Amino acid sequence: MLPVAIFRHSPTEGPGYFATYLERHGIPWTLLAVDAGAAIPLSAEEFSGLAFMGGPMSVNDDLPWIPAVLQLIRSAVDRDIAVLGHCLGGQLMAAAMGASVARNPVKEIGWGRVDVAESETARAWFGETRSFLSYHWHGETFTIPRGATCVAFSRYCANQAFVLDRHLGLQCHVEMTEEMIRAWAESGKREIERAAGDSVQPAAEMQRYLSARVRALHGVAEQLYGHWIEGLKDRSR
Repeated sequence: MLPVAIFRHSPTEGPGYFATYLERHGIPWTLLAVDAGAAIPLSAEEFSGLAFMGGPMSVNDDLPWIPAVLQLIRSAVDRDIAVLGHCLGGQLMAAAMGASVARNPVKEIGWGRVDVAESETARAWFGETRSFLSYHWHGETFTIPRGATCVAFSRYCANQAFVLDRHLGLQCHVEMTEEMIRAWAESGKREIERAAGDSVQPAAEMQRYLSARVRALHGVAEQLYGHWIEGLKDRSR
């Protein structure tokens, strides 16, 4: 099978549990560190799927790699090559598919409940899960692309996930590990203080019950990733 291409946009926002999941299921993957200057491929045909991680930048920023990423996502969707996005990655997917990305009413930072929509599409991806505690860190959000279905929402963000055929765009972070959460809580202290409010969790609070919370989150991630890999193109080099 061709590898899954994982796009990293910030050194601290790597693939986390997603890479662990792929390795556990014998699926090859390759990391494209956009933050370190990796070139954006001209075609998605070299990969079985594309996965885009988070990052502190905005889809609307004037960065040289964003137009190339949007074009790559459109090309993958046109060719039925599965695309997966986490936070910024989901926003890149939405923008590539013609939706908008703009400021969310509030910043959403820390652990918070996500509810699963009541639809056949949502059940196909989430199974029996009707709500779960996810990790969040975003100030912007996406609208739902034409033809896609909103499959999850939260109190502070109306669109937490969308599905279009084999493609999944997430606003929330289901890929988190304990190490990533500790690192973000430390590096993001000033942002947390500036954005203090009901939708923002103090750094100390987001690290309480960490092992249990991350373990439960991985259960949800496995359900989503398991459905996503069913859509990978099983092609050899």
